[in-house]
Amino acid sequence: MPALQPEFAVDQEDRFINLEIKLAQQEDLLDEMNKTIYRQERRIDQLEAMLTKMADHVRTLRDAGQAPLNEPPPHY
Repeated sequence: MPALQPEFAVDQEDRFINLEIKLAQQEDLLDEMNKTIYRQERRIDQLEAMLTKMADHVRTLRDAGQAPLNEPPPHY
């Protein structure tokens, strides 16, 4: 088997280093995306809980016979 030419070996080494750099960058990007998705899921859960509370509050007001808060006053 013939020995690799020095410039071919250097070129292969550079390619390997570039691939390792790209892989590390991809891993960092994936980690950041996972953190963002986790934060968004938590926020969505918070918003859903708030919406449920608000809907319950509106239902309670309606069932108690109170007028909605955005109804125009009677003099209109």
